Amino acid sequence: MKNESPPPGLRWKALARMPGAVALFAVVCALVLPPVRAAGPAHMESPASKNPVQALIEHGLLDMRVDPEASKRDADSALEMLRRAPDPDLEIRARMLLCDYQSERDTAAAQQEIAKATALLAQAKRPGLRAGILDCEGEILESGGANTKAMAQYQEAVSVASREHDDEMLAESLFSRGYLLGVLGDYATGLTELRRADGLFEKLKKPLHALTTLNSIATLYNRMGDYVQARHIYTRALGAQRAAGLQREEAVTLHNLGRVNENLQDWDASRAAFAASLEMARRIKYVRGEAYAMRGLAAVSNALGDPAGALETLKSAEVLQQQTPDARLRAQIQLARGISLHKLQRLSESAAALENALEVFRQADALGELNATYSELAAVNAATGDWRAAYTRQTEAKATSDKLLRNQLDQGFATLKVEFDTATQEKENAALMRQNEANQKALVQARSVRRLQGTVILLAVLLVVLLAMLAAFQHRSTLRMHMLAMTDELTGVPNRRAVLNRLDPMLRRSDTAPCAILIIDIDHFKAINDQYGHPAGDEVLKVVAMTVRSAVSERAFFGRLGGEEFLIVLPATGLDEARRVAEIFRQKVESIDTTRWCADRHHITASIGVAVSVPGKDTPSTMLQRADLALYVAKRSGRNCVKTEPASHSHMDVAVLDA
Repeated sequence: MKNESPPPGLRWKALARMPGAVALFAVVCALVLPPVRAAGPAHMESPASKNPVQALIEHGLLDMRVDPEASKRDADSALEMLRRAPDPDLEIRARMLLCDYQSERDTAAAQQEIAKATALLAQAKRPGLRAGILDCEGEILESGGANTKAMAQYQEAVSVASREHDDEMLAESLFSRGYLLGVLGDYATGLTELRRADGLFEKLKKPLHALTTLNSIATLYNRMGDYVQARHIYTRALGAQRAAGLQREEAVTLHNLGRVNENLQDWDASRAAFAASLEMARRIKYVRGEAYAMRGLAAVSNALGDPAGALETLKSAEVLQQQTPDARLRAQIQLARGISLHKLQRLSESAAALENALEVFRQADALGELNATYSELAAVNAATGDWRAAYTRQTEAKATSDKLLRNQLDQGFATLKVEFDTATQEKENAALMRQNEANQKALVQARSVRRLQGTVILLAVLLVVLLAMLAAFQHRSTLRMHMLAMTDELTGVPNRRAVLNRLDPMLRRSDTAPCAILIIDIDHFKAINDQYGHPAGDEVLKVVAMTVRSAVSERAFFGRLGGEEFLIVLPATGLDEARRVAEIFRQKVESIDTTRWCADRHHITASIGVAVSVPGKDTPSTMLQRADLALYVAKRSGRNCVKTEPASHSHMDVAVLDA
C-alpha cells in the first residue's frame, strides 16, 4: 500500500495554498496529464488461461487490488498445485505475491518468502524475476522506515530488470523507485520514473497497474504542495477504481483523498473520506488501511477541538498498527497522540510520544513530518517552561521548513521541465509519423510553445513572489521567537529577562535621574497552592498580573520575576514617590476578590520591597538585592505592607524604613 504520508508543516502548507501557485500547477497538469480511462470489465486485465497455476497467480495480482485476503488464497492454491508439478518460475512469482501480502503484516513471514524465492533463482528460466525479489525486499525496508536501504534495493531491481529486458519487472521496480523518490523530495526524478512505469504498463496492457501509477503521481503533486490538483486526480482515479471493483485500491485512494483535504483544512470532506476508507478497509479485512484511516479521523478530531475523542480513536489505531510492520504509520500515530495529549495539557506524555515519532521521521528523512513534529515539540516544551528546549526545537523546525520550501521550489521547476521535455518529445514523434499533416502540426506546436513560454514567465513571477514571502516569513518567525523569549507563558506579561533588559541600559546612563523598583510578593502563596491546588494558584497569579499591569502608567514597566514575585520599574522616581505608588499597588492587590478560586478566602495581600537607584553606580543586581532586603523586612513585619530603603545607600546591610 503506497499510502500518502502525514501532512507537512503548517508554514509550507500555507505557502502552497496560494492561489497563484495552485493555478500554475493546475495549468501544467492539464497540459501534460493524460485522461483516466475507466477500468471497467472491458478493460480488466485478464488472467492467463493456458496454465492453471499461472492463471491463479495472475488472478492473485488482480485480487491484491480488490481483496488482499483473496490474493493470499490464490497464491497458497498456486503453491499447492506446484508441489505436484514444480515450476521454479511460477513458484517464484507465487512467493513474490505472498511477499507483497506479508510485507504489510508480518516482516518475518515476508523475509521467509524472499529466502525461498531466492533459492529458486538458480533453476529459473526468467532471470528478470530477481528484480521482483529485490523490489519486495525494498518494500519491507521502506515499511520499516529504512528509506536509504530501500532505495538501494529498488536501484538494483531496476538495473537487473533493464539488463534482462524484463519489461514487467522493470515497470514494477520503476513504480516503487519513483514513489520513494517522491517521499524523499526528489519530485522531478520521481515523476519521470512513474511516467516510465505508466508507459510500460500501457504497453503490457495492464491498465489497472497504470491507474495505480496515476494515483501515485497524484500523491507526488500532493507532496509538492499542489493539493487542489492532487485532489482532482484522486477523485478521477477513485471513479475508475469503483467502476473496476478495486476495493483495496479504493480504500487507499479514499485515505489519500482524506489527507489532501486535511492539508486543505477542509475538515468535513476529510472526515468523510477517512470514514469511507475505514469502512472499506474493514469490509475487506485490510488492517493496515484501517489503522491509517483511524489516524486520519483522529487528526480531524484534533483539528476540531476534540483531543479526548482523538485519543480514543488512536488507541484503536495503535492496536491495529501492532499487526503491521509499518514504522511510518507508527510514527504518524505517535505524532497525532502527541498533539492530542498537548491539547489535554498532559505535557510529559505528549513530549514522549512526539520524541518517538521524531526518531522514525529522522531515520526516514521525512522533511514534512519532521517539521510538524519539531513545531509541536517546541510548543510542548514552551508549555512546560523549558524555554531552551523550546528554542532549540523551534530552530530545528524553521531549518526543516526552509529546507522543505527550497526543495519544493527547486523540484517544482525541475518537475515542470520534465513535463515540458516529455510533451515536446511526444509532439515531435507525432510530427514524424504524420508527414502529410506537417503544416497543421507546426501550428499546434507553435501554440504549445507560446503557452509554455507563458508558463515559464509565470514561473519566474511566482519565484519572485515565493522568495519575497519566504523573507517575510523568516522575519515574522524571528519576531515570534523574540516575543516567546521575552514573555511569561502563564500570565502573558513580560518575563524577568524582558524587564531587566530594559532596566540595565537605564542604570548605565550617568546623566539620568534616579529610578525606583518595586518587588511585589503575594503573601502566603504557597498556602494557596497547598490548600486549593496549583490551578487555583495559577489563576491568582494571572489576576494579580492583570490588575497590576492595568494600573502601571506610561513610562513605567512591569513583569514577572518568577514564582509569586512581580517587578515594577518607575523611571525618574524618588523614594517618597515610589513609596506612595507602592502603597497604591498594595491596595489594588488587597482589593482583588479571590472567592472564585478560593472559596473561603475573600482577598489576598502582597508585601512590597522598594529600592531607588544611585545614578551611575547601581546595576540591576544591586537594586534587586536591596529591594529583596526591603521585601524581607516587609515579610518579617507582618506582611501586607510596603518597606523601603534609603536611596543614598547601596549596601546589603542598609537600614530599612517603615512606609
